[in-house]
Order: sequence, then structure tokens, then C-alpha cells
Amino acid sequence: MKRLVLGAALVLALAGCASTPTVHTDYDPAAQFNAYRTYTWLKKPEGRSPLVEQRVVAAIDAKLAAKGWRQTADTNADVGIVANVATQQQQTLDTFYSGPAWGGYGWGRWGGAGMGSATTTVRNYEVGTLVVDMFDMKTKQAIWRGTASGTVPDSPEDINAKAQAGVEKMFATFPPGSAPAAK
Repeated sequence: MKRLVLGAALVLALAGCASTPTVHTDYDPAAQFNAYRTYTWLKKPEGRSPLVEQRVVAAIDAKLAAKGWRQTADTNADVGIVANVATQQQQTLDTFYSGPAWGGYGWGRWGGAGMGSATTTVRNYEVGTLVVDMFDMKTKQAIWRGTASGTVPDSPEDINAKAQAGVEKMFATFPPGSAPAAK
């Protein structure tokens, strides 16, 4: 019974980890983020659903506005943003064993009650990645990149929640150097 409870707790913990997007950011340390005030969209994300794309753009716009940045349609903006959504199919193999846990094969002193059996199932799932790149419009150099990837859920509500979580996590320490000091 104790093993069953520990196993269930482990499965729940792993499921919790799998539900949050994996986020990575990188930036040019020479970029003067404190000098940037305006941005323009050079390319907005395209992918699964126009509604999800609109929500991702709105979430990024809100994060940048909260940092004091202003969106402009003008090509004289300080920063240009390019966003892409990529998806790919992946597979996982799940094998379940049945039979006595203490078993083995054969009879007698060293064997158990016989061989158990194994059933393997293939599970297909889709992984999506949001990539956001920022460029200094004057120098045309890349200054920042954020990626958020995770399993793409089937329901629209879950997709929106994951997209929002990915953007939240991606911009948590934006602009670079703005994160609170670790204690």
C-alpha cells in the first residue's frame, strides 16, 4: 500500500512538471535595454489557431507595456519583434507489466508462479514551441530571444492557459537585469 501511495504521488508530481512550459531566454549583454522604449511587430506568430495567436500577441503586448514599452506601427521603433510557432509530433512508449511482482519464470525453489506479461502502447502527442526574437532596429542585430515549449493540449481552454503561462514565464525577467536579486 505504501508503494502504491508513493507511486501515485510520483505520477502526480511528474504530471505537474509536464504541464508547465519549458522556457529559455538569451540576450545580447551589450544591448542597452534601458534605452529601448518602442517596438513594432515585424512578424506575428502563425500556427494552430488565429484566436490563440491573437492572445499570445496580446499577452506579449501587455508584458511589454507593463515594462514601459510602447507599440508603434512605425519602422522607426527601437525594437522589432518576430514571433513563430512550431509544432511537431512525438511518440512515447508506455509499457505495463502484469503478473506477480515477485515472480520470475519456472517453478521450484528459485522461480515464482510463472512469467508475467507486458503490454506496450504507443502514445502520439504534439509539442509546440513559441519563439520570440527581438532585434535592434537601428543596428539590425538580435538582442533577445525567448522560447517556450510544451505539449499542446487538445482543448482550446488548455491551449490558451499554456500559451499565457509560457509568455508569463518568458517575460518574468525581461528586460535582462530586471529580475529581483536572489536572497
